[in-house]
Amino acid sequence: MKLSTRGRYGARAMLDLALHYQEGTVLLKDIAVRQGISRRYLGNIMATLVCSGLVKSMRGQKGGVTLAKPPEEIRLSQVIEAVEGSIAPVLCVDNPKLCERAASCVTRDIWKRLKEVIWEELNSITLQDMVRMQRDKMRGQKTPIYHI
Repeated sequence: MKLSTRGRYGARAMLDLALHYQEGTVLLKDIAVRQGISRRYLGNIMATLVCSGLVKSMRGQKGGVTLAKPPEEIRLSQVIEAVEGSIAPVLCVDNPKLCERAASCVTRDIWKRLKEVIWEELNSITLQDMVRMQRDKMRGQKTPIYHI
C-alpha cells in the first residue's frame, strides 16, 4: 500500500500547523516554503482539510489557517481519511458488493485485516504525538562544525 502525495503532504502540513499552533494563524505560503510543497497544491489539500473540519481558514489582515482543535485532539487517521479517503488496499474491503467472491475470498479477509492494522496505528497517533516526535528528532540532530 502506498500513500499518495496528498496523504504525505497533508500529514506534513498538519504537523506544521501543530508545531505553530500557539502562534495563531499561519500563512499557506509559509507552510509551503517550510514543507517544500507547491503553494497551489497545498491550497487544494488545505481546502479539503477545512471542509473536513480539521482546519479553520480566516481571511483578512490576520488571516491564514490554523487547526480547528488542539493538536492532542486530532488523530493522524482523521487527516489521512480526510485527504485520501478510505485506506483500504482494495475496493471490495469497503464494499463487498463490488466482488461476487467477497463472501468466500480469503485474500479479501487479509486485506481487511491489513486495513484494520493500519487504521489502528494511524488512530493511535495524535498531532501532539507528532510534535513531540519532531522535536525529539530535531534535538537528536547535531549541527555540523566547520573548521577553517
